[in-house]
Amino acid sequence: MTDGSPGARRAGGELLQDGLFFTACPYLDPEGTMSVAKLEEWRQRIVKELDDTVAFWLKYSHDTTHGGFFTCLGRDGTVYDELKYVWLQGRQVWMYCRLYRTMERFRRPEILEAAKAGGAFLRRFARVSSGQWKCAFCLTRDGKAVKIQRTVFSECFYLLAMDELSRVTADEGMQLEAEQMMEQLIHWVRVDSSGLGRPQLPGDFPTNSMAVPMMLLCLVHQLSEGRGQEVAHKYSELTGWCVQQILQHVQRDGTAVLENVSLQGGELPGCLGRLQNPGHALEAGWFLLQLSAQQQDSELQRTAINKFVELPFQSGWDNGHGGLFYFLDVDGHCPTQLEWNMKLWWPHCEALIAFLMAYSQTKKPELLQRFSQVYEYTFNHFPDADSGEWFGYLTQEGKPALDLKGGPFKGFFHVPRCLYMCELMLDDLLANRD
Repeated sequence: MTDGSPGARRAGGELLQDGLFFTACPYLDPEGTMSVAKLEEWRQRIVKELDDTVAFWLKYSHDTTHGGFFTCLGRDGTVYDELKYVWLQGRQVWMYCRLYRTMERFRRPEILEAAKAGGAFLRRFARVSSGQWKCAFCLTRDGKAVKIQRTVFSECFYLLAMDELSRVTADEGMQLEAEQMMEQLIHWVRVDSSGLGRPQLPGDFPTNSMAVPMMLLCLVHQLSEGRGQEVAHKYSELTGWCVQQILQHVQRDGTAVLENVSLQGGELPGCLGRLQNPGHALEAGWFLLQLSAQQQDSELQRTAINKFVELPFQSGWDNGHGGLFYFLDVDGHCPTQLEWNMKLWWPHCEALIAFLMAYSQTKKPELLQRFSQVYEYTFNHFPDADSGEWFGYLTQEGKPALDLKGGPFKGFFHVPRCLYMCELMLDDLLANRD
């Protein structure tokens, strides 16, 4: 693992306080102030990429016959598989609705109608049996269940879609359905998981996977956003539990974020326990930053930045070729995931959000330097200037390994969410640059 070793990752960096490293940014003056021209340059590129991404999915992904969306799209938008993945159906409904609801230029009838059609498809087919809350993972084009996962994530993205769609349609029944789904998710996660269909095997051991409390924290934000203190109070205990569960993943005396720990917050044995996912930790970082801003919690903000933004970036950045590794082993062993050293689209999206949000909250110049570093790599490697949208899967050297634009896990979500959030944060920075 020469290219993935800590020494290789730090090559060419400059030492920051607490042993953190960054690549020098040429756009800051000696006082650490970013030029307005550079902020505006970033904003213009991000606006263009968001517009182009929306146009790509509007053009190629809609199934006008059966409803819902095609997500297995080749480089030029050609549909290469008609299976419909519930995660991505829910994410696309959510993204369309969020853009329609909050950005004037996307308040267009075709976006709202597509979101409604996607929501109708989900409500009709995603739940595998009448009166039950379990959702399929994968459906045929006309809505027949193909596969069910023994996890909660299809249900989570179903909830996101229903709640956000209820906000643009004023459908109280849909909002109630989202709230009922949340109660079922809480039951599965914290009380009794038997409804997920996972057998209790003698060699298995209970695991705190960071994805679960992260996702629940995301859902609390969704359900409570703009709905007043009463709703926030309803989920306050759950919010605290999610934060506590996420913080358990800071291990090795605060020097590493591990993807999986025991229910008691201890390190697990073997490859599972040593696994690091830098992109996931960065996403957890900006989830915690959002919460710290809402609660005006400066200690949580510091923890989010130091442990869930800077730390995974320090361990995860490939200074030999640039970009973030997908998986790492905290002890330097080769991860068992064959794609460990690939550069995927979504960790870079999470890093852009995390560093720009951290800078927006603190105005610390080194955080904007980090954003600049990730921005340069991301926009030099992932966008496809010829056919539109972004490549999702690059080799370690930064070349497209797959030229598809969508698949079972890449849909209309991480790229537009990142661009949308970064555009809003840059708007705010430019409006308040003094």
